[in-house]
Amino acid sequence: MTRGGSGKPPGGRGLKTRVKTARRRRSSSTRWLQRQLNDPYVAAAQRQGYRSRAAFKLLELDDRFHVLKPGASVVDLGAAPGGWSQVAAERVGARGRVLAIDIAEIAALPDVTILQADVFEPETEARILAAAGGRVDVVLSDMAPSATGHRATDHLRIIGLVEAALDLARAILKPGGAFVAKVWQGGTEGALLAEIKRDFASVRHAKPKASRAGSAEIYLVALDYRPSPPP
Repeated sequence: MTRGGSGKPPGGRGLKTRVKTARRRRSSSTRWLQRQLNDPYVAAAQRQGYRSRAAFKLLELDDRFHVLKPGASVVDLGAAPGGWSQVAAERVGARGRVLAIDIAEIAALPDVTILQADVFEPETEARILAAAGGRVDVVLSDMAPSATGHRATDHLRIIGLVEAALDLARAILKPGGAFVAKVWQGGTEGALLAEIKRDFASVRHAKPKASRAGSAEIYLVALDYRPSPPP
């Protein structure tokens, strides 16, 4: 794998590949395949050894906000297939630690500890703290629900995932830590955003260039965690 990649868009346009609609392939599948074959980030991910094009989203976010510092400990929620964990491991280096969490199985990755777990299960917090050896510097979440096509339903589902990721982040982050999570366009809901702003000194929204133009996803980047005192 190429180490120390950047979030800059991959160069070169190349020739556009057209995919014929096969007899047993739906037109939507054909469109998806054609988009994959002509996506420069898919090609760059294959060339550089990343497991997904999503790696370039995190590279760009980190180039801008510098959350993955050398020696940092990182938890990557919804990590499968592992692109974000690969980037995190590169950027924190040999002195850092990366823990990849997903309900799906993840094939082994160099310098990454993998934990199959559900963020909605109560015991997941303790399992993460045990595997990470204590509180961590960064919590990443690229989790997204399966799309239903109903905008309001999809929005509620992803907000539920962000809330679950935030609850975990509060429990496992060190003071001064960072939280990065996928949300839907329009930003984070008012009440949830107010909670995040209470707990973090800086809260920003960003849409990496590697996000597809038609995608509603954007990312929330919260820096300098300030845990609330116990009641």
